[in-house]
Amino acid sequence: MEFLKENWPRVRTRFAMLVLLGLVLFAPAAALAQTSLKIFTGGLLRPDLFRQIGEAYARANPEVSVEVETGGATPELQQRALATAISSKDATLDLVLIDVLRPPQWGAGQVIEPLDAFLGAERDATVARYLAPYRATMSVGGKVVALPISADVQMLYFRKDLLEKHGLSAPKTWDELKSSAQKVLEVEKTPALRGFEMSGAPVEATVCSYLTGLWGAGEEMTRSGKLTLDGEGAKKPFQLWGDMKTAKLLATNPAEVSTDRVRQDLQAGTLLFGSAWAYAFPRLQSDAGTLVKDKIGLARLPGFSPDHQVGCIGGWQVAVTAFSKNKPEAVKFARFLSSPETAKLLALQAGWLPVFEPLYADEEVLKAQPWFRDALPALQAGKLRPATPRYGEVSEIIRTNVSAFLAGTKNADAALTDMTKRLGVIFK
Repeated sequence: MEFLKENWPRVRTRFAMLVLLGLVLFAPAAALAQTSLKIFTGGLLRPDLFRQIGEAYARANPEVSVEVETGGATPELQQRALATAISSKDATLDLVLIDVLRPPQWGAGQVIEPLDAFLGAERDATVARYLAPYRATMSVGGKVVALPISADVQMLYFRKDLLEKHGLSAPKTWDELKSSAQKVLEVEKTPALRGFEMSGAPVEATVCSYLTGLWGAGEEMTRSGKLTLDGEGAKKPFQLWGDMKTAKLLATNPAEVSTDRVRQDLQAGTLLFGSAWAYAFPRLQSDAGTLVKDKIGLARLPGFSPDHQVGCIGGWQVAVTAFSKNKPEAVKFARFLSSPETAKLLALQAGWLPVFEPLYADEEVLKAQPWFRDALPALQAGKLRPATPRYGEVSEIIRTNVSAFLAGTKNADAALTDMTKRLGVIFK
C-alpha cells in the first residue's frame, strides 16, 4: 500500500498507457480508420454490391473506411443529390461512378481529377489492360480521368429456335436479316410475331439506332473532331429503317419503341430479331413469365457488309473528384474497383460484362455466364458515341430527328438537314 501511495502518479500513467495500447490493439478495424472515402454510385448500380466491395477493401486496408452514397430513393433525387454535391464542390465526395460518355463533360468542367500523376510509370500498362474500345473512353486531352469498371454493348438478339427450324443462321448483313425475317414470318404465319425492333422513341438508345446504320455503311459521324455527315452514307440509316418499316418488319409506330420495350417484346416471344443492350439477356433467361428461356441467341449487329458489324458500347467507370481531400487513397480504391478481381465479382454476382478480355476465357465466369462468349465479339467491334463535352446536345439532335422520321412527321432529307445544321455548330 505504501508503495502505491508513493508511486501512484507513475503507476497511473503506466496503467493508462496499457489501457490505451489495449484499445488500439483490439479495436475493430473501423475504429482505426484514418481516411474515410465516400463514393457516389446512385441507386441503379447495385449499391449493395459496392458496399460489399467497400467492406472487403476496408478489411484489407484497415486505415481506410468506405461509404457508399446513393443520393435518394428515386433517380430524380439521386441526380439532384449528385448535382448539389458537384456544384458545391463537396470535399467529402471522393469518387463517383459515371457513364462512359461522361468523361469529356466532367473533364471540361474540371470536376474529375486527372490520374496520370498517381498512375506514374504504370500509366500505359494500366490503360493497355482494358478491352480496346474502352481505352478511348478513359482519357480527355490525353490525360486519364476515369478507370473502366464494366462494359456494355448493343447486340443482335435473335430467336435461335426459329432460325434453326428454318435452316438459317444469325445474319451478318441487313439484307440477310430482312430476307430471313420475311422467310420465317411467311412460313410461321403468327400474327403476333414481328421481324425486327430497335429503339425509335426520342431516347438515348435511338442515337445508337442511327449510328449503327451509319457505322454499318462504313461511315463515321466525325473525323478529327469535324462533322462528316455530308455523304450518301449519312442517309443509309434512314433508308434502312424506312425500308424495314415499308416491309412491315417493324412495329406499327416504331417511334414509340423505348429502350426496354425491345427487351419486353423479346421476352413475350413477339420478336424474331431485336437490338438491345447486354442487361436484357439475363432477364430473358430468368424473369418470371419469360417465354424465351434458352431460345435466344446473341451476335454482332448486322452491317451493310459483314466487314462493318458495329454497335454502340456503354458501361461504367470510376473517377476521383477534383475536390476530394483524399486523392491518393481515392485513386488506390479506384484501381481496386477497376481491377480484374472486382470485375470477376461483378460478372459472377451481377452478370456485368468485364472490361478485361482474359475473363471471357475464365472457366468460373463462363460457367456462371456462358452468354459472355457471344458478347465478346460485339464488344471488341463496338464503338463509342461521339466524345464531346456537349454530348447532351448531340444526343437530343440525333434522337429527336430519328424519332420524327420514324413517326412520319419528317422525311429523311429534312431530318438529316436539321441534324447536319445543328451538329455542325458543335463539331466545327
